Amino acid sequence: MDTKELVDLAAGRLGGSVLYATDDFFAPKENLLKALKPVWKEHEYTDRGKWMDGWESRRKRTSGHDFAIVRLGIAGVIRGVLVDTSYFRGNFPSHCSIEACALMPETDVDSLLKTEWLEILPKSELKGDDENFFNIENPYAFTHLRFHIYPDGGVARLRVYGDVVPDWHREGGLQNEIDLAAVEHGGQVLTCSDMFFGPKHNLIMPGPSLGMSDGWETRRRRGPGNDWVVVQLGAEAEITRVEIDTSHFKGNYPDTCSIDGDEHEILPRTKLLPDTRHVFVDQLNDVGPVKQVRLNVYPDGGIARLRVYGKATDDAKWREVARTINTRVRSQAETDLRSCCGATQWVRQMMASRPFDGGSELLAGAETIWWELDPQDWREAFAAHPRIGENPKSEWGRQEQAGAASAPSDTMRALAEVNREYEKRFGHIFIIFATGKTADEMLAIARQRMQNPPEQELRIAAEQQLRITKLRLMKLVS
Repeated sequence: MDTKELVDLAAGRLGGSVLYATDDFFAPKENLLKALKPVWKEHEYTDRGKWMDGWESRRKRTSGHDFAIVRLGIAGVIRGVLVDTSYFRGNFPSHCSIEACALMPETDVDSLLKTEWLEILPKSELKGDDENFFNIENPYAFTHLRFHIYPDGGVARLRVYGDVVPDWHREGGLQNEIDLAAVEHGGQVLTCSDMFFGPKHNLIMPGPSLGMSDGWETRRRRGPGNDWVVVQLGAEAEITRVEIDTSHFKGNYPDTCSIDGDEHEILPRTKLLPDTRHVFVDQLNDVGPVKQVRLNVYPDGGIARLRVYGKATDDAKWREVARTINTRVRSQAETDLRSCCGATQWVRQMMASRPFDGGSELLAGAETIWWELDPQDWREAFAAHPRIGENPKSEWGRQEQAGAASAPSDTMRALAEVNREYEKRFGHIFIIFATGKTADEMLAIARQRMQNPPEQELRIAAEQQLRITKLRLMKLVS
């Protein structure tokens, strides 16, 4: 796919915003992300000078240069940027560069001004009154950009094309039913038969359609056949619900529609109504997991929104875990991995193994690296856990030890005693895959394992730690 066909991660309709600029004396910084193409008004002036449709700083009479900070509407891996200097002819910057960072979307400007930035576009020459496109080669997902211009001047528009990397925790987790066609969840419109009146990407944008111009609409078909659009889902899933919204399309809606999966029909050809949100559940065929859908409209017309709800498959969840690890900046990836396993060598070797080709490669790597570690590395991982029955500090620890939270006091005293005896005998804390187990069950298992020879028990503890590590890796997206 052409880079310019990817999602504009900075688009205002997705929540993109220019948070700060060193100077915007002649034209406001907010113009940078306007959806419409820049325009020229020959005789338009303001009390500060010529009216320009872009961001323009004053002529710099001191050292340094100007910059603006942009919050992306959706985090993602940036594949290319368009620096549009349309109508800036004698007042465009000679060069630009771009830095990026990955922080919470709500990070304030003061914090952004102090944070560390990573250069993704080195200082590059610009042409005036032109669309300057730059490919970006960087594997990480970012949330904010710092757009530098040298030394000053005006830029009409900034477009940031890339692949969406959802923060599945903020979206509720992949274990839930999610609209996987949505752009914010990684959905992409790959291709369509026609989009004469309305762009194909409108179909999967957030929120309700604002009007006919905010949907996908084809021209009037004068020959045989029908129009169609293909949407790649953010994750492979089994489809549970579909919504087809014809809002605002009254005399130009499709007469009927159908939806196909990868190989099978999901929704049989169905009558549509004008200006209506259609919801299909019982009408859907169970076709198993699908990665993309094709919406067919007969014979032509306009659709405001397409929503495709489903639950991601286990394979898809593991692919998203791998993508999460692959696209995190180094410090964040290390933090995520250490939250899954406290062995320093395991974290280092997992980091060195990036990028993982997919979920199965991630799992295989995690397991192979674990079993190649020395016993002291295993014990380091054990030591990162609270003792069974103690109050875990982390949310994950509290979830995993939920079975012990409501145990009676005599059981808790017995657990504390067996923990002490276990550590005295084996030299490390009692490690068990606690999820789903009651306090009494864990107490019985601890007493049973006390009878094991030290070498055998170390191996058993390592197996339990590996199970915990895999569970926590999955928790990165669930």
